[in-house]
Amino acid sequence: MRELYVTLPDVQRVQKFVSTLTKLNGDFELVSGGHVLDARSLMGIFTLDLAHPILLRVYDESQSNINAIRPFLADGEEETK
Repeated sequence: MRELYVTLPDVQRVQKFVSTLTKLNGDFELVSGGHVLDARSLMGIFTLDLAHPILLRVYDESQSNINAIRPFLADGEEETK
């Protein structure tokens, strides 16, 4: 499992994020405060505080998954943790 921070500041970016994850294999979770939810849940994402980076847990660390997520990484996020 790899943990990365993503930024989802607006509706269009959230929609693109969910659309991207839907095409990928494996499980993805978003963690914010005490909330853990399926990162493919559009409605669930909107319950989170989107003003700050959100922790994304990637359970399938394939290079194709990481490459697909790269555009959503928070500024300064190290991709090779």
